Amino acid sequence: MKLSEIQTNNAFDYKYLLNRMFPYIKPLMFRIFLTFIFAVPLGLLDGATAFVLKPYIDVVVNGDTLTYFGYTLTRDILSVIIPPGIVVFAGAQGLLRYLNTYLSDWISITIANNVKIDLFKKLVFLDSKFYDENSSGLVISRFLSDPDMASRQLINSIKTLITSFTSALGLIFVLLYNSWELAIVGVVVLVCAFLPMTFLRKKIKEVSNKGTVVGGNITTAFNETYKGNKVISGYNLQDDEYKKVKSLIRETFTLQMSLTKRTGWLSPIMYIIASIGIAFVMLVGNQLIINGRLTTGSFASFITSLLLLYKPIKTLGQDLTSIQGIFVAINRVFELFDFQSRIEDKGQKELKNAPSVVEFKNVSFSYDNEKEVLRNISFKAEHGQTIAIVGNSGGGKSTIVNLLPRFYDVTKGNILFDGIDIRDFKLTSLRNSISQVFQDNFLFSGTIRDNILLGKKDATQEEIDFVVKASHLDEFIITLEKGLDSVIGENGTSLSGGQRQRVAIARAMIKNAPIVVLDEATSALDNKSEKIVQKALDNLMKDRTVFVIAHRLSTIFNADKILVIDNGSIVEEGTHEELLNIPDGKYKSLYNMQFKKQETINI
Repeated sequence: MKLSEIQTNNAFDYKYLLNRMFPYIKPLMFRIFLTFIFAVPLGLLDGATAFVLKPYIDVVVNGDTLTYFGYTLTRDILSVIIPPGIVVFAGAQGLLRYLNTYLSDWISITIANNVKIDLFKKLVFLDSKFYDENSSGLVISRFLSDPDMASRQLINSIKTLITSFTSALGLIFVLLYNSWELAIVGVVVLVCAFLPMTFLRKKIKEVSNKGTVVGGNITTAFNETYKGNKVISGYNLQDDEYKKVKSLIRETFTLQMSLTKRTGWLSPIMYIIASIGIAFVMLVGNQLIINGRLTTGSFASFITSLLLLYKPIKTLGQDLTSIQGIFVAINRVFELFDFQSRIEDKGQKELKNAPSVVEFKNVSFSYDNEKEVLRNISFKAEHGQTIAIVGNSGGGKSTIVNLLPRFYDVTKGNILFDGIDIRDFKLTSLRNSISQVFQDNFLFSGTIRDNILLGKKDATQEEIDFVVKASHLDEFIITLEKGLDSVIGENGTSLSGGQRQRVAIARAMIKNAPIVVLDEATSALDNKSEKIVQKALDNLMKDRTVFVIAHRLSTIFNADKILVIDNGSIVEEGTHEELLNIPDGKYKSLYNMQFKKQETINI
């Protein structure tokens, strides 16, 4: 499910894509209908100026008379009517253009926002592996930029297409009205100028797909620069990051120019063909005037109409090119909607009580369905027990606890709560029973109170006060002017590491879940902060089943059971004392390398 590898196979199946868009279009059909209705006279009025040239030149300039529907038009009448009539037409066209633009923008933005809302809902329910496989930049590009391209520009482009089409029809009518012989010549020439548009679809699709991937990589690079600025500065990586982004931007330029190279010739080709057509029309028109079959007013009106017709014909081509790009974006949007989370929520059981026994039964797991990260993991944890998991980095410790809330599903075996497979529980019910505190806890922008209440949105003030005290947050909350309502910035940047951990512990504590997962919750802290956080963790762990990924002695000495993981398998199991008594044991080796050294330092 890598976004960069998806092929837009239905990009030009217009019927299929419009059917997919219809649920977003249907509630706005009346406004869309009005927009398109306004577009028709808006286009037709383009021919008004060209149409009045015939009577103006023939009657006002040359002094002839014309009869329309039994009424004779003279120089005196037309010289008074035509100038203000042109102003009235222009005013009507301006008003229609304003109404048309307002309506189309309102519709387009509404559709785009509705698509974004639904896409974000899709995004938040996707599984963890999706986020592992896709960069943040590409996700942002696909979930934000494509909906804008697909939704906001679709209605505008169709509206412009209708305006250009009706404008062309109106001007063609003026051509036919003045001379059907010349009209045939002019229309054939302009159609020939329009035909090259049909050869662009494949290139637009190809460049659009590649451009999205590169654009996502650029966004990722900017995100990484923002979040990793200290690493970049500390390791003097500024030039490396600069070169990487410079290379990506140049790749974007190459893609854009590749499309321009293949589409840029359209305008001059159309211009040359149209110029040849106009020159040919002038030659034929001269002969018709000389032979008395065409008046000078008709010819002037015809040439003006033909010149004005070039713009909507050219715009039609540009609009069709734009619409083809829009349909590529629409296809990409609905490919996102078609993603299915690999974590299926088909369970029907509610997990109402704390499980008496949590059991891993012959559990194996692989991220890529090839190399197994865990192999035949089996153990039991009874309610109230603390299970510590230790081992070398990369051995699979975090994977074990990530399987509990079903961030990933086991490849083989079962995880059982009181003998019931966790996949049989509703996903929300399962996750409501588990609290997590990680090494690097993510805090959301907002206040300290906001972040604590994520654990329980309807918590009372008494509950908040209790967890604040139990997590030892009160020690620094009282130093803040606004207390719990202090804004902490993105990811808690205004807090220290220990303070962030205590906020995360308070969040987990107020959730009051029967199972607690501590994934190296104190490993990144200094000794002073660790002691405070450990006190808070001790309060969190009371009367709960706890899974601890161990890093420091204080976390695991009193654990009811310690699992030693090596290369995805449990190689030893027991209490701290039992494991130390295993000759040449893996745990004893880890202890000698890390824990005993720490004891010596403490002594």
